[in-house]
Amino acid sequence: MLNIVSISKVFNKGTVNEKKALSGLSLRLDDGDFATIVGSNGAGKSTLFNAIAGSFYVDSGYIELDGNDITYEKEHRRSRYIGRLFQDPLQGSAPHMTIEENLAIAYLRASRDKKPLSRITAAEREKFREQLSLLGMGLEDRMKNPVGLLSGGQRQALTLLMATMVTPRILLLDEHTAALDPATAAKVLDLTKAIVAERHITCLMVTHNMSQALEMGNRTLMMDGGRIVFDVKGEERSKMSVNDLLKKFEQNTGGALDNDRILLSTEEGV
Repeated sequence: MLNIVSISKVFNKGTVNEKKALSGLSLRLDDGDFATIVGSNGAGKSTLFNAIAGSFYVDSGYIELDGNDITYEKEHRRSRYIGRLFQDPLQGSAPHMTIEENLAIAYLRASRDKKPLSRITAAEREKFREQLSLLGMGLEDRMKNPVGLLSGGQRQALTLLMATMVTPRILLLDEHTAALDPATAAKVLDLTKAIVAERHITCLMVTHNMSQALEMGNRTLMMDGGRIVFDVKGEERSKMSVNDLLKKFEQNTGGALDNDRILLSTEEGV
């Protein structure tokens, strides 16, 4: 369970570049919730993820995960139980290291009964191979290859596996398919849905695709000005169209959504 209470964050406070990135934001996710987030650039989506992951400390409010206060826990400690994927496929893995070495680092970092510098056993290596085979990309036969030789889609699928090999307490997906071609993006999304459902992972996913925001997971959030302006789930969500979502945004903020990328994806259905 994730419980965020009234968190705020201001960057460059007291200067001409002062920016209020989060403004009294509160959010509660129950175990197994899969919430999609949509909003314009600067709405605070990635900043929210950075606050959860510990990239910085919030100015006020607090963050709890499974009943533990993690507000001031360091980022490297949170990375042991928070999985995260970024929009850029080049983030999240080491290009000059092999697929096996990348998996080993992720596995050792997240394992509760292993030390970071432990050796990988033959049984664990076989587990890596089995997990890779589930991706359906033939990576199980390329474990000794450098990650830098992989395509963007292969690398993002590998990073997804790295983030979930040891089931995280929460998974943060920051437009993790946006840089991929449509066919590859669809495959990575299918893998995402399968892994999240199978492991019953609590998940937050940022997307610019409004249809995707209503179809993926069980809950949709809209952000604006560093706060959540709309939160819908259940029967109400199942009956909503993209136009309904846009109208709700306008009703709750007093202005229309003005992100061209989001509106274009709505018109084209991509």
